[in-house]
Amino acid sequence: MAKKTKKAPKAKEFEYKAEMKQMLHLIIHSLYTNKEIFLRELISNASDALNKIRFRMLTDKDVLDADAELKINIEVNKEEHTLAIIDSGVGMTHDDLIERIGTVASSGTLEFVKQMQEQGKQINAEMIGQFGVGFYSVFMVTDEVVLETRAAENDSKGYRWKSDGGGKYSIEEIDKPDRGTKITFKLKKDAWEFAEDYRVKHIIKKYSNFVDFPVFVGDEKANTVEALWHKSKDDIKDEDRNEFYKFISNDHQDPAAHLHLNIEGAVNFKALLFIPGTAPLTFYQNPEDFDSIHLYSNKIFIQDNCRELLPEYLRFIKGVVDTEDLPLNVSREVTQSSPVMVKIKNTLTSKMLAFLKDLAKKEPEKFEKFSKDFGPLFKSGLNSDFTNRDKIIDLLRFESTKTESGKSTSLQEYTKRMGKDQKEIYFISGDHRESLEKNPKLEYFKKNDIEVLLLSEPIDVFIVPSINEYDKKPLKSIDKADLDITEDKDGDEALNEDLTKSLIEIFKETLGDKVEDVLASKRLVDSAVTLVVGEGAMDAQMEKMMKMMGQGIPGSKKILEINTKHPVIKNLSRLNIASSTDPVLRKTILQLYEGAEFLDGNLSSPNDFIKRMTELLQEATKA
Repeated sequence: MAKKTKKAPKAKEFEYKAEMKQMLHLIIHSLYTNKEIFLRELISNASDALNKIRFRMLTDKDVLDADAELKINIEVNKEEHTLAIIDSGVGMTHDDLIERIGTVASSGTLEFVKQMQEQGKQINAEMIGQFGVGFYSVFMVTDEVVLETRAAENDSKGYRWKSDGGGKYSIEEIDKPDRGTKITFKLKKDAWEFAEDYRVKHIIKKYSNFVDFPVFVGDEKANTVEALWHKSKDDIKDEDRNEFYKFISNDHQDPAAHLHLNIEGAVNFKALLFIPGTAPLTFYQNPEDFDSIHLYSNKIFIQDNCRELLPEYLRFIKGVVDTEDLPLNVSREVTQSSPVMVKIKNTLTSKMLAFLKDLAKKEPEKFEKFSKDFGPLFKSGLNSDFTNRDKIIDLLRFESTKTESGKSTSLQEYTKRMGKDQKEIYFISGDHRESLEKNPKLEYFKKNDIEVLLLSEPIDVFIVPSINEYDKKPLKSIDKADLDITEDKDGDEALNEDLTKSLIEIFKETLGDKVEDVLASKRLVDSAVTLVVGEGAMDAQMEKMMKMMGQGIPGSKKILEINTKHPVIKNLSRLNIASSTDPVLRKTILQLYEGAEFLDGNLSSPNDFIKRMTELLQEATKA
């Protein structure tokens, strides 16, 4: 008589503990915005299972398959449109399948959903992200999932869990000799792309490139880069760090500098951040094209170009931030308002500013290069990050009359060089250093060896006036009429007070409402005249920039300063004494005024200027 074989127990059906259909709808349509996320979630779960067995085996080697390699295999069948994800992790017991897989979420989920429905509120990712529903993202791409698993205990049993995502699931005992979990499913027709090897590898490189364990697609290892930010900074070679930077940034150059952080406390995260070696050519033309920080949760990719992690003025920073304080299924909407993200941002900003301060002190040439490349963006933080305003001011760099062309100085360095009688920090703004150095307004400062900041970057015009003062010393544009400077008594003798007063009246009469006022100058040495602005008015460069930006501002009237020591001004005084209606006197006054406008880049009638110049030359060359 033939011996009867022992029958395996029949599969037993179970009801989900929560409203599965409703929750699945939320998972697919609220938590996840694209289908490829399912693979990230399944690999993350497999990685967690492998981490658990690795941790357990540190103290307990008496487990099933103790010598099994800790890895993840993904089997792709293009013809059958199937996928399988296999790990040698800790596995699951019968109770685990019920409690961890058969339950969509925590015991309070159903009650939570009902309350939200009763209140007529929408259930979104931020509200249910805490419930841990990553496994169920697989139902975006399949109608049925089969999970086969065996726990790590030597006397454990194998089980098959199966569900079509409806209200029930089944569990049956199976013969499974090895430890770990295998998840198998057939793809829906609109998800057949995920049965392509290249597509699966692309997703792994995008989301799971840094998991702790090798991920194989067939016989090929798909995750090829180590998660360096989880290693001790002393254990990382410079060449490895540089290659990692190139991988995450798509940059072919080595980075200029890096910052490695491991923060524990009110918020926990690891970060590896880089300052690029140079600004891309189109960085300022198309800033939206350049990614910044990649956000990870326990080495699993969450979001690229996560702008919530750093303020806009530090957007040039590249790198990775990895926190265990965010769930995998966090959405972009959640990151924008998450308290965790705010804490990380504040910490990162503070650490990066401290790092830049240290870089400026220890490697000034490298910091100079950074300022040249990213200074225009960095400086914008002065008018947006008021918490760190003083730190930003100390990191600002400007060229000056005491620096070589292309070199810069800080406000702190400037104040250390100030003479004991100098009470103000002086600056002048314009398009280029070369033109600024020839500006008549600089003549007094050059003669008296007083340093002036040369602001040639457009952003400087907007941020420097807002500093107001540094080290209790006011910042003052030498474009302004009300400078605290002493009249230079050296050199040629100036016109006396009466002759000056008389000539100024003729200037005012000739120029009329073209100017706000005409004054005797203290600042001019070699030039005859210059145009300055009154207190509270925009300096010339600011006005020019506002017009270029399409701001319909009326041009402010300027104050004309005249150099009463200059030969031309003295000649005009003699003409005035002879005849205040002399046409040469009036033409020359107009010509001097428009010449000053020309130097400021504001000459509105060049044809009249040239015509008048020709007439004056003709008069001067008469036999």
